[in-house]
Amino acid sequence: MPVPSKPESFMALEAIFLRHHRSPDSLIEILHHSQKFYSYLSDDLLRHVAARLQLPLSLVKGTASFYHLFRFQPPARHRCVVCTGTACQIQGAPALIAAMEEGLGLKLGARRGDGWASLSEVRCLGTCSDSPLVQIDDSIGRQQTVAGLRRWLQELEP
Repeated sequence: MPVPSKPESFMALEAIFLRHHRSPDSLIEILHHSQKFYSYLSDDLLRHVAARLQLPLSLVKGTASFYHLFRFQPPARHRCVVCTGTACQIQGAPALIAAMEEGLGLKLGARRGDGWASLSEVRCLGTCSDSPLVQIDDSIGRQQTVAGLRRWLQELEP
């Protein structure tokens, strides 16, 4: 398994590896810290984690790709997410997705080339009683309407 050409660029993780005794059982926690330190999980970073934990790269990538909170490209300035769980679907998630696509000029799953915004979906934001839900950056829009969402999108900083 190739190690990145500059492993010293991931030195911030050494304390995390030591805290977890380089245990493969700590993979998700280490991936979380890796993303926190470096903002996303690059291929070189995933290779480094795999090498330090002595795990196959396919296992590390497979684990990371299973969870929606892990990113594999630099994050957009504005992260826009629509919940598509059952309650949100019934309460209007498809209309919210259409409004987001129109307002952002993006298709679901895309990121603007200039890094200004990304649009994605999640299966559950965990507050079904407040459906439909939208998350923009660190704010949750509960019982979101298309009109309210359009106003919210217009308020985003360029």
